[in-house]
Amino acid sequence: MPESRTVHAVGQAEKSESRHLPLVDLLIDTRAELTELVVRSGMKVLEAMLEEDRVAVCGPRYAHQAEREAGRTGTTTSAVVLGGRKVEIRRPRVRAGKQEVSLPTFEAMAQTDPLNRRIVEQMLLGVATRRYARSLEPLPTEIRSRGTSKSSVSRRFVARTTAQVRCWQTASLEALDLVAIFLDGVIFAEHCLVVALGIDATGQKHPLGLWDGSSENAAVCQGLLSTLQSRGLRTDRSLLVILDGSKALRSAVDHTFGRAACVQRCQVHKTRNILDYLPDGQRPWAHAILRRAYSHSDPAKARRLLEDLARRLDDEFPSAAESVREGLDETLTVLRLSLSERLRRSLATTNPIESLMSRTRHVHRNVKRWRSGKMMIRWMTAAVFEAAKGFRRLKGCKDLPALITALRRRDEQLGLTKSIAAERIA
Repeated sequence: MPESRTVHAVGQAEKSESRHLPLVDLLIDTRAELTELVVRSGMKVLEAMLEEDRVAVCGPRYAHQAEREAGRTGTTTSAVVLGGRKVEIRRPRVRAGKQEVSLPTFEAMAQTDPLNRRIVEQMLLGVATRRYARSLEPLPTEIRSRGTSKSSVSRRFVARTTAQVRCWQTASLEALDLVAIFLDGVIFAEHCLVVALGIDATGQKHPLGLWDGSSENAAVCQGLLSTLQSRGLRTDRSLLVILDGSKALRSAVDHTFGRAACVQRCQVHKTRNILDYLPDGQRPWAHAILRRAYSHSDPAKARRLLEDLARRLDDEFPSAAESVREGLDETLTVLRLSLSERLRRSLATTNPIESLMSRTRHVHRNVKRWRSGKMMIRWMTAAVFEAAKGFRRLKGCKDLPALITALRRRDEQLGLTKSIAAERIA
């Protein structure tokens, strides 16, 4: 009995190994991949949908209709968008009198905007224009494609990013309830770009704009802020502005916001500037005092720690002492706003905008030659929006109501609330 069961089990195993599904046999015999099978099926469905559109306009084929207004006029070769390229199809034609009648399905499938979006996405992910066609899914050999050449991809990328720049530079900011704004300059393709990143009342990050120039001077910084103001950025109430310590940015902020600017100097930049004046052996203890002061919850005690550090450095390292005193109060702005520790850390440095800039550098890493300033702005804009897809809320955003309360209290102390009410009455 045991032997018979063994033989029976082996026989069942042999039968199961020789069993195949009909679909698998079909795929193996025709040497077709699943994607090609799906494409062929999709093209058949598209042909059927186009024919349904023609029937809806002309009526059934060979059927007599006395009131027929349009007629069939054969087929023609046209292109539709499929998988980041254009593919040729035989499109049925319909004419009413002397005019061609468009079919709704074809109009929808022929839209080039999905193709442009795909090209921009592939380029930002690092695909070269020469290799764009290789990055797409393969098509059956009988389907002809176009729009994947180097020149075609480049033209579509330029057109799409140019429209993106134009839309970004003219977008209204009136609907944004901003409570903080980060400003920083970055060297990009031998140009100096000043970038603005806004934080709204919910902690969401919003790229606001950029301005280019040869250096981070007052004119470039003022150009950016003036543009933001013309687009609806509110400058009539207190706003926390986080800077890296640039004098040009500071001057532009004063000119645009006036008393409404509640300026916070980046503590990381300030620490780096102070330590650069000290020899390697003196940096650890000075760095420890700076970290202790900037992490303190009491602004008065933090100020005393920094003043004591400046006095200790006065004799041997006067330049470092002067750097400690320069902008000292503005490095402690967030301490005076009575915010939570986590929110203070997020608003005490320009790290959010530095993170944005590091992501943009990754996007344009494959560009070897910058032909013009317009090309640089187009790439930078596209890179900013690509980085914005991964934005998260500001750390400590749950405590932003405390910041809003502190800013509105500051408005009352400076009389900004009264001036706003007077303007509305007038």
